[in-house]
Amino acid sequence: MHFIMLAYQVKSPVLFLLFNRPELTRKTFERIRAAQPARLYVAADGPRKSHAADADLCAQARAAVQIDWPCDYKLLYRPANLGCRSAVSAAVSWFFAAEKEGIILEDDCLPHTDFFRFCDALLDRYRNDARVRSITGSNLFPGKKWGSASYYFSQHANVWGWATWKRVWDQYDPGLRQYRPEDVPRLLANVFPDPFLVKVWLQHYHDLRAEKVDTWDYQLQLANFFENGLCAVPNVNLVSNMGFGDDSTHTCNALSPNAALPADALGDITHPYVFAPEKAADYAFYDREYDLAIQWKRHHKLKKRFSRWMQTFFRHTTPF
Repeated sequence: MHFIMLAYQVKSPVLFLLFNRPELTRKTFERIRAAQPARLYVAADGPRKSHAADADLCAQARAAVQIDWPCDYKLLYRPANLGCRSAVSAAVSWFFAAEKEGIILEDDCLPHTDFFRFCDALLDRYRNDARVRSITGSNLFPGKKWGSASYYFSQHANVWGWATWKRVWDQYDPGLRQYRPEDVPRLLANVFPDPFLVKVWLQHYHDLRAEKVDTWDYQLQLANFFENGLCAVPNVNLVSNMGFGDDSTHTCNALSPNAALPADALGDITHPYVFAPEKAADYAFYDREYDLAIQWKRHHKLKKRFSRWMQTFFRHTTPF
């Protein structure tokens, strides 16, 4: 039985990314089907040799994609596994080799119909504005509104249901080779007043350069920082990430506060009149993600302990 919804028909092309989760693929594809994009790109990574169930699961996920509306579609189905970093980044490059802008959804990102309307409107509005580098459907603090418009600007580029332009993706570099290691601490300090965040993202940068992590999105995020880019974030959550759990590559904690947040209607779209990131919103997100309050508490405790140790040391040290 197909998903029934008074859906908005999306104008932008859509890229759908899937792998080995047929149930999630089916649910998200039904939302795409309801939006009926005129141009659809579907990319699937191949099964892993080390996982016996993958071949069947990948086949089931691909079978869940049944395109039965008038649509110009293209398929990129990998016969073997490339891994998260290569499969996703190559698929997005494939998409933007043919399109100048578009919407990207992974199999576990379940969108509200207003997500497509939001992306369409902002892709058009900021098409030639280099300050805006991406649009996300994810708001991880539902119920909290930042500013008076339908969305706000962030320095954090969430990719759980997102949209961007070829002009941005053409700058994508999985190895971040255009940014010199000696410059990165200073660049990050320009973004973050918190030294713990500088430390965290500096480590991400070095791990990516050394290819220690199989991911593609941290590169996009770091480039957003370095290029002083903005991401448009809706003031309601428009995408529910259903992929938290043991079978996930990165979002393994099913108890995460970000897991399966409900998606809501956006209403009429009103635009912010200032181009500035909501720093308080960004810090609230990073505070929760990286336990900044706890880290600062530990830091001050250690600082006090060291100070007491120094005082004791000097009291018991006989001067020359």
